[in-house]
Amino acid sequence: MKNLYPPIEPFETHVLNTDCHSIYYEVCGNPDGKPAIFVHGGPGGGGSKDVRRFFNPDLYKIVVFDQRGCGRSKPHASLEQNTTWDLVSDMESIRENLSIDSWLVFGGSWGSTLSLAYAQEYPERVSELVLRGIFMLRKKELDWFYQEGASKIFPEAWEEFLKPIAQDKRNNLMESYREIFYGSDYREKLKAAIAWSKWEAATSSLIFSQARVDDFQEPEFALAFAMIENHYFVNKGFFSHENQLLDGINKMFNCFSCFIFLYF
Repeated sequence: MKNLYPPIEPFETHVLNTDCHSIYYEVCGNPDGKPAIFVHGGPGGGGSKDVRRFFNPDLYKIVVFDQRGCGRSKPHASLEQNTTWDLVSDMESIRENLSIDSWLVFGGSWGSTLSLAYAQEYPERVSELVLRGIFMLRKKELDWFYQEGASKIFPEAWEEFLKPIAQDKRNNLMESYREIFYGSDYREKLKAAIAWSKWEAATSSLIFSQARVDDFQEPEFALAFAMIENHYFVNKGFFSHENQLLDGINKMFNCFSCFIFLYF
């Protein structure tokens, strides 16, 4: 955090109302600066005060929004009308509401997935695309992280991830978690959500952060994060096929030319 720009506060906050969601978004930095939107991870992670600090506030008009069901958006942890394409539509509505012609789109992890989906749907509205920790939401990526692969690198954290799931239901962990999340036992649902969120917090960096693990175990955050992630992953990102984003890359090249891929 010491390498980011100093903390700032928004000069505008808004709510985008849809049929069943209220999406929080804010604007900070330079009102006349270059527009840039930060696309948070998860899905279900929500924005934070720190993400404003990725951009020079003297040069950029910084837009941060909380995706459906998480962060400051309402209703909390709602999965209704919560798909990749709903989020793409929300981003475009926010752009229109702010009278922005085109903007830099910046996303990491799931944020890179959603950024690519948006850029392929609205390439003429993207001036630059900055991606880090690129995630395509393909089966082999999900299986490596939630079935076998990362489990070999983080065995202690993996044992904690397995605990909410009965031995005879561990052949498809994402589906077994889904059964709990769609069940009626709130205590079991919350227990599973904390285990899911803790697994991601413990493994999202090779440098372990106890503070991050603690933050991800906070019940309200964990419930939205785990349920929304699982919802998207079980439904394969709501893509027509798993290589949709790769196959659609050419849609973007004729409209803008600046891609920056960051590997950290």
